[in-house]
Amino acid sequence: MKDNKTIILCPNAERDIGFEVTRRVLEMLKSRDRRAVVCPAFGDQGAYDAARSWPAGLEPTDIEAELPQAEMMISFGGDGTILYAARAAAASGVPILGVNMGGKGFMAELEAEDIGLIDSVAKGEYKLENRMMLDVGITRGAESLISDFALNDVVVKGSNKVVDLMLFGDGQMISRFSGDGVVIATPTGSTAYSWAAGGPIVEEAAHNIILTPICAHVLGVKSFVLVSDRRVSVELGDKTRNPVFMSVDGGDQVSVMHGDVVKVRKSERYTRLVRLSNRSYYKKVSEKLGDRP
Repeated sequence: MKDNKTIILCPNAERDIGFEVTRRVLEMLKSRDRRAVVCPAFGDQGAYDAARSWPAGLEPTDIEAELPQAEMMISFGGDGTILYAARAAAASGVPILGVNMGGKGFMAELEAEDIGLIDSVAKGEYKLENRMMLDVGITRGAESLISDFALNDVVVKGSNKVVDLMLFGDGQMISRFSGDGVVIATPTGSTAYSWAAGGPIVEEAAHNIILTPICAHVLGVKSFVLVSDRRVSVELGDKTRNPVFMSVDGGDQVSVMHGDVVKVRKSERYTRLVRLSNRSYYKKVSEKLGDRP
């Protein structure tokens, strides 16, 4: 057990209304003599500071200052909150425990009613699981325009218009098609946009790169599951006349022009997720992606 380490609580203010669950977990950890701090997700701190409405005892601290001595982050929200936590924690390798307070919450280990299990965290009784990430970049000739990383996926698509895309693996053409775009996903992201676009479900601890066309206008175009060390690139075909954009993990859109190359490869970073139970992955798939809304 790492009693000298900090546990960062990362609540989404729009999900954990009034920070009720965050407060309960904070009190639970403090009762075990664990140091815990609150670092809000999505820049919520500024809005709450302006309103002077942070509840007593939950005053926020700076996440960058806390990460070097952190044992883990506990996020309270949906998968978007976990993605925020993953981006913040990636460089330092701090593990993340997700408490689902959103919709599907596929990446979360716990539901809000299960927070009693966090007592195991306080005692150091948990396992860690490494999740593959992707390095992402856009180049224009010899110039690097952007460099980023993803836990879920990279999406290249038009602005509500059909686009002509060429997909390559290690410089060899994989596919060319017209359609709405393409999702390049990790196994973790295979149950997100990639799955909704018709892609396969890949076990989340696997190491693969999944290419899933979005509404391709070619009968034979299907998803590809590639080995993890494949270097994937996307270029615009000469039939593309409409604006094209790239987004990483559902973030801001970046314009992609003719001649640009979107480059994706396996990252040296990993997202480390905390596991407290032996819950079946297949059962989770059935529950989260089944008939319930």
